[in-house]
Amino acid sequence: MKTLKVCLVSTILAATASTALAGGILTNTNQSIDFLRNPARDGAIGLDGVYSNPAGVAFMPDGLHLGFNWQYAHQTRTITSTNDLFINGAKNDSHATKTFEGVANAPFIPSLQAAWNTNKWSFQFNFSVPGGGGKCEFDNGIGSFETAVGAIANKLKSTSDMLNSMITPLGVSVPKVSGYDADAYMKGRQYYFGFQLGAARKLTEHLSVYAGVRVLYGSATYEARLNNIRVMDGDKGITLPEYIIGVTKGLSDAKTALTTRTQQAVAAHMATGMTQEQAMGQPDVQAILEQGQKLQGAADQVAASGEKLSPYANGMNLKSDQTGWGISPILGIDYKVGAFNFAAKYEFKTRMRMKNNSDLTDPVIDATKKFVNGTSVPEDSPALLTFGAQWSIVKNVRANLGYHHFFDTKAHWYEHSEKLLSGGTDEYLAGAEWDIIPRLTVSAGGQLTRYDLTDAYMNDISFVVNSYSFGFGLNFRITDHVMVKAAYFQTNYTNYDMDTPKQEIKSMDIVIPAGHNSFTRTNRVFGLGCDIDI
Repeated sequence: MKTLKVCLVSTILAATASTALAGGILTNTNQSIDFLRNPARDGAIGLDGVYSNPAGVAFMPDGLHLGFNWQYAHQTRTITSTNDLFINGAKNDSHATKTFEGVANAPFIPSLQAAWNTNKWSFQFNFSVPGGGGKCEFDNGIGSFETAVGAIANKLKSTSDMLNSMITPLGVSVPKVSGYDADAYMKGRQYYFGFQLGAARKLTEHLSVYAGVRVLYGSATYEARLNNIRVMDGDKGITLPEYIIGVTKGLSDAKTALTTRTQQAVAAHMATGMTQEQAMGQPDVQAILEQGQKLQGAADQVAASGEKLSPYANGMNLKSDQTGWGISPILGIDYKVGAFNFAAKYEFKTRMRMKNNSDLTDPVIDATKKFVNGTSVPEDSPALLTFGAQWSIVKNVRANLGYHHFFDTKAHWYEHSEKLLSGGTDEYLAGAEWDIIPRLTVSAGGQLTRYDLTDAYMNDISFVVNSYSFGFGLNFRITDHVMVKAAYFQTNYTNYDMDTPKQEIKSMDIVIPAGHNSFTRTNRVFGLGCDIDI
């Protein structure tokens, strides 16, 4: 049953996957409506640059600039798993392939940009959600959980078949096992709030630099329930306590039947004049006694398994709240020449340790240590390097390019999962803007995201897949001081296919057969915003 607990923890971890909408594995880069309508903002000059190009904000007009942004995002995570064990699942209609889907909703992702420009200086503030941003629910668990339950049922089936082959001739039986069933629910809620302060200065009419710092505060809650674990005897579901009681009664009845047979055989031999000692040595009596020894050995084995199962017979409940914070410096530079603008930004790694406040105090296995009350879990936000360029083709048309690199392998994540990656994340961005009239701007753009994934890193506990995104939207200036914005952003993901190897869990003497997983996701975001210039 240790394996069952491992898989329960796995389902919790699945719910912990960040609801990142655009950006790296743990980072959201969609911090403004301007990004949604054209992701290639790393070389653009605008108020959203407080996040994407802070050095460039220094070239905006003097005065106070405020930007308010609201985003709604809906995301799904889909795992299509194939394993022969699923055939025995009560809810699987004898199919070996099953789809598991988690739904992540982020109904309110706010961000605020503010800049006060005076002479050569630009003093800036940004509030955003650089990580997480919602909750993810898995109503039916995930494949790695279910295959473990199925493997345990297979083990119990072998035990039941073995016992019934031994005791059926005695006129007794133990419950048969034809499959499995269980109810599971997992939910994770995760928000990483970022508070960024910094200042940019124009060194010349063409060059500006920026230095700032971001304080990141993380808050997360993870819940998991595993209830109604059952083995199936045909269409009848038997709880684990009922199964153990049934096996115990069947073995007890078998021992009684053997005792009766032994007494009858000995009595028959003694009736012919043999002593009790002589009768006990007769082949038929010895055969019955040998059968009893085998039955006792089987009973001891079942008792040992029952002892391991009993703590989990009524399922499990786990809840953990995690909080933590970290600080990272940010540097930026912007250079203007003619119709071109070039910019770069470097965000240092944010060292994050999320402290647990949970109901788990005595972990049985290493995997549960992530949720032990009072412990701290490493969840670094990796360093990020960006480059951007903007070309004003004509007065009212601009083209944009961008590049992001996340230094994922230099971060520190739980159990050093970053070491399973082959490298960091790369993103390539392009877009364009057109001022149709002085007050109306339309724009569109796209982003290509490529992770350096390996099969060792990928699993249904937490996964990402390569993608391409597109966005479009508009800005409309209501007055000289107020501009409203609206945009739509969608990410299309590829499938990541991998074979899962055969697993032998020696401590439980169970086997999970080799199988296959296919991973993909969906993501759609809608946003509204307003900029105010004072």
